[in-house]
Amino acid sequence: MQNSHPNHPPGAFQLLAQDGAARRGRLFTAHGAVETPIFMPVGTVGSVKAVAPDDLHALGAEIILGNTYHLYLRPGDELVARRGGLHGFTAWNKPFLTDSGGFQAFSLSCLRKISEQGVEFRSHLDGSKHLFTPEKVVQIQRNLNSDIMMVLDECVPYGTPRDYTEKSIKMTTSWALRSLSARSEFPKDTAVNLMFAITQGGFFKDLRRASVEELSRHDFDGFAIGGLSVGEPKDEMYELLEHTAPLLPAGKPRYLMGVGTPRDIVTGIGWGVDMFDCVLPTRNARNGTLYTSLGKLNIKRREYAEDDRPLDPACHCYTCRAFSRAYLRHLFAAREILSFRLNSLHNLTYFLDLARRARAAIEAGTFAELKREIEYLYPEG
Repeated sequence: MQNSHPNHPPGAFQLLAQDGAARRGRLFTAHGAVETPIFMPVGTVGSVKAVAPDDLHALGAEIILGNTYHLYLRPGDELVARRGGLHGFTAWNKPFLTDSGGFQAFSLSCLRKISEQGVEFRSHLDGSKHLFTPEKVVQIQRNLNSDIMMVLDECVPYGTPRDYTEKSIKMTTSWALRSLSARSEFPKDTAVNLMFAITQGGFFKDLRRASVEELSRHDFDGFAIGGLSVGEPKDEMYELLEHTAPLLPAGKPRYLMGVGTPRDIVTGIGWGVDMFDCVLPTRNARNGTLYTSLGKLNIKRREYAEDDRPLDPACHCYTCRAFSRAYLRHLFAAREILSFRLNSLHNLTYFLDLARRARAAIEAGTFAELKREIEYLYPEG
């Protein structure tokens, strides 16, 4: 199913409003338009944990994220291709973004070896050996038929020395250009897969600038900030984000990868970021931590055992409309699978609503007020 607006081909990006550096936009893809700022639920293996596609539609999700590394290993990208790509395979007919697997190479560092050629790694499933080149990663994502493909990059951990970081961004840039070249080989009448570059540079501001300047010379459809939230103190992350976001091309979407507390999101939006993803809403939901209009709430606490109030009186989700805190606590304590589902529905609603509120606030010129509200509710970030 391809439903991009006829007057706006895939890759078109409109800036509709600004409030300071905060931007309200619209990105067109082969499977529909994405309103920005946007939060993308994470469906690593083609499924947002405990949540079905019809749930995501009901919540107003516009785009979800899958992972190239995991889908390549299981069930296999060619199997997915034979079933209509991710959209046909998963019954999700809105946009998909697929991460390249670069972060998995970082997080599974004991199993991999990086060279100019690419990333050689052993599967965490069975120990089998594989090689991800930039070209292979593009072909895998082509088989998955994601609307937005991410280039292969190296994500260096916090504290990486400058000399290694310099070599790493040169390699990441080279991989990005090889990825762009590989996409140019797609048949022109069917090539509707957008490609985002990933800027890197560790925790050196001049290297961050150099990475952005080099990649911005090339015709990518969007630009991501990678290599944050890799173990650094929060204030350092925010300092690098404030430095880097304004450097990215103004006419293309800007994506902050894998960073996503409520405070992180409004901070990023305030500096001009358009797209966010994070496992936090669903992972924390499964651990009983919930996000509300009153701040963070841990449903496993004994004080909720006989609390008949809704989880969040300001929330419109199914969980808050139908169930009490007492029932939600009971489900969690009983390790009932329904707890995962109801908690996840609520947390995703909160994050998606936060993006909607940000869009409305930017249009109204009141984003600073929303940012102060979230900072007050979530002071720890």
